[in-house]
Amino acid sequence: MKIKIPKIPKNSIILNFLHSVGLDKKILYSKSKKVLAPNIKKLFFLYKLIILNKRLTALEFGTGWSSLIMSLSFYENSKKFEKHNLPIKENKFEIFSLDQSKKYLNISKKRLRTLKKNKAKVNWLHSPVKMREFNSRICSEYNILPLCNPDFIYLDGPGLFEVKNSINSFSSAHKDLVPISCDILKIEFYLIPGTILLVDGRKANVEFLIKNFKRKWKYKYLKEIDQHLFLLEEKPWGKKNLQLLKFYN
Repeated sequence: MKIKIPKIPKNSIILNFLHSVGLDKKILYSKSKKVLAPNIKKLFFLYKLIILNKRLTALEFGTGWSSLIMSLSFYENSKKFEKHNLPIKENKFEIFSLDQSKKYLNISKKRLRTLKKNKAKVNWLHSPVKMREFNSRICSEYNILPLCNPDFIYLDGPGLFEVKNSINSFSSAHKDLVPISCDILKIEFYLIPGTILLVDGRKANVEFLIKNFKRKWKYKYLKEIDQHLFLLEEKPWGKKNLQLLKFYN
């Protein structure tokens, strides 16, 4: 199996496209000082990646603009394949968005409500974050994980200062440190062959994942948008998984 990687056009083309799928200027360029303006190249890439690779269920670590654009892309997939004989899978066209911050979860919920239509179901989950050891290495983890098996994972959280505890007086809550989480490693052996993982920046976290993964992941760095793309490239587990892989292709 291969990942279909979308090409990124000029910003003017991206803006026209985003407007066409429902993100008008009021949404994209809100004057609110509470959140950063969106990176339109990343939004476009995320939208197209989900569409081109026919993803059915997403798990998002760290809510934000990504929650909005994924809702649009999963809605598009649901309309495209509603009459298709889809493979057996739970939580079709659903997103599970996990965050430590109630504030940013509420901002994402409010942003999604600005779309009157053309949006998929988002399951919002709040969870505290703590420091822990994974393979004798200090990292962070969410206390709660959603009960789902995603075929698409987007990693952009938690942040440095979201943890409250420490290990041996050490935590990530320092401006000179970098975020390193282990949540994906904990569920790695539940993930189905064909799962796609996209990491936004977080190079140190990517190195941590690569050195601790136990299964066969294909990896590519996308320099233009500073994102890391993984594909769980293994033989099908059985009939259900084989049907999914044929559907993706």
